[in-house]
Amino acid sequence: MKWLLIFTILLTSVSVFSQQNTNDNALQTAIKVKSLQEKKIDYHKKTGFESDGYRIKIHFSADKSKAREVQAKFNAKYPEITSYEEYQQPNFVINVGDFKTKLEAYEQLKKIKEEYPYAFIVKSKIKPMKLN
Repeated sequence: MKWLLIFTILLTSVSVFSQQNTNDNALQTAIKVKSLQEKKIDYHKKTGFESDGYRIKIHFSADKSKAREVQAKFNAKYPEITSYEEYQQPNFVINVGDFKTKLEAYEQLKKIKEEYPYAFIVKSKIKPMKLN
């Protein structure tokens, strides 16, 4: 009977100790997650909130007025998709969208390919819609 009492006390103390370790591990994990979130925010601030992604190039030519005309028509037809005008010597380039994956860009490319048959996907720095 004496051995049974000692065994029960030991078993109870081990159980309490293991629960305390579990709580400590959860707290340490939460602290690490918070630290990583802060580092991510700092990184995005330093990079201007840009990340690697994809855009669709719908037009490029040396004629600036033609490029702006294409951009205006695109914006009128697809107001939910952001368009960007860039100068890449000697051409004015119109890129559209901010896609995190090539698959997202490809899905949009299929939708606009009829109007812009020479459009294609390019790797680019993108501006995400929201910061997590």
